[in-house]
Amino acid sequence: MQIGFVPGRGIVPNHTLSMLLRLYRLIFAPLLLLASPYYLLRMRRRGGYGEQFGDRFGAAAGLVTKRPGVKRIWLQAVSVGEILAVGPILEELGKDPALEVYLTTTTSTGFRLARERYGGQVAGVGYFPLDWWGFSARAWRRVEPDLVILTEGERWPEHLAQAHARGVPVVCINARLSDRSHRRMRALRMVVRPLFGGITRLLPASLQDEKRFREIGFPPERITTTGNIKLDVVIPVLGEAEKTALRAALGLGQGDLVVLGSSTWPGEESALLEALREWRAAGIACRLLLVPRHAERRGEIADLLAGANFSNHFRSQGPAPAMVDIAVGDTTGELRQLTQVADVVFVGKSLPPHREGQTPVEAAALGKPLVLGPELTNFREMVAELVAVGAARQVSGADDLGEVIGGLLSRPDERKTMAAAASSWHVRNQGAVARTLAIIRDEFAGRVK
Repeated sequence: MQIGFVPGRGIVPNHTLSMLLRLYRLIFAPLLLLASPYYLLRMRRRGGYGEQFGDRFGAAAGLVTKRPGVKRIWLQAVSVGEILAVGPILEELGKDPALEVYLTTTTSTGFRLARERYGGQVAGVGYFPLDWWGFSARAWRRVEPDLVILTEGERWPEHLAQAHARGVPVVCINARLSDRSHRRMRALRMVVRPLFGGITRLLPASLQDEKRFREIGFPPERITTTGNIKLDVVIPVLGEAEKTALRAALGLGQGDLVVLGSSTWPGEESALLEALREWRAAGIACRLLLVPRHAERRGEIADLLAGANFSNHFRSQGPAPAMVDIAVGDTTGELRQLTQVADVVFVGKSLPPHREGQTPVEAAALGKPLVLGPELTNFREMVAELVAVGAARQVSGADDLGEVIGGLLSRPDERKTMAAAASSWHVRNQGAVARTLAIIRDEFAGRVK
């Protein structure tokens, strides 16, 4: 694949844009100072942020010198899910010797995964800089990109302003707009529209997202819905011997059914514990595998399990010495493997008061029966489709979680039908990566910056 480049075709700066940008730059620094204690504490809790910390201030320490005659792409993927999703795009771009990619992320878990998976095929892996003028400009001078690719919700005004000032095109892929962001941007569209004018092409993940971007004022001619690139995920499937070994290492043994709490949030582990009591009381031979969305919550979950009267083992402690009732996958980057030992998957961040939802894509791709909360606002269209084709069941809350999952555990034929429906849905919805790359080729083919 050969790609050329032309300067960005964003909205030309005017008096309103200049004023808004000056205001953004003026208020960003004091707001950053006010918020820094909270974020520094959170970074300390999660750990791993010390390495290349200067990248936050524009150092781009992990980047090699730009090679003469080679075009550089700066790709920003915020965290683990996005890092995994851009794998096929990185692979395709890597086939062109005239291109190189600088990959940035925001979280420490995303950084570790990016370096582990792609460190040998990109020009550098780093942290995305704080979106203040001095830090962003420093990073831009260091990176010198010819094209910027932003994933999902990454639309930073200063970053876009730097791109526009340098005539660098910006393509937003897998672009999404949550309910909350949509409400805020629609209310402030007179402010948002000029600040985000530096976006050259916007590729929404769904028709719902396309509609929302149009409502807040993005020019229709720059919007093309390409679909969700996460649906193109290719997950290495474990063999039977590998799954047997993994179950043993988790302490889940063989024979009993396994219910996975996938990317759970506070309150959902408690609901699953209560459900486990119901299943056991009903005579269902089953065990529970909890994979919290944030591994650093292991202490909180350990306290919860301490009074639950169930044996447990945490994955971070190494192989389980014996079978347990509950295994906790408190590691990063293993969810795809852990999902493969499950018979039913509950998708986290979906029980009230949570409503945004974690992605059901990987579990569906692996052909797992899905159980979800009442409203996953970040994946509304996707969930509606999964329910409609019979791949997923929705519960109203924690009260009927045990009953619904318990019914599935008791009906193997229904689980099999749901699994087949999930796999078929996933196959039908693939192709977003090819469409995304086609747009990039169409946008820049045959033209060099």
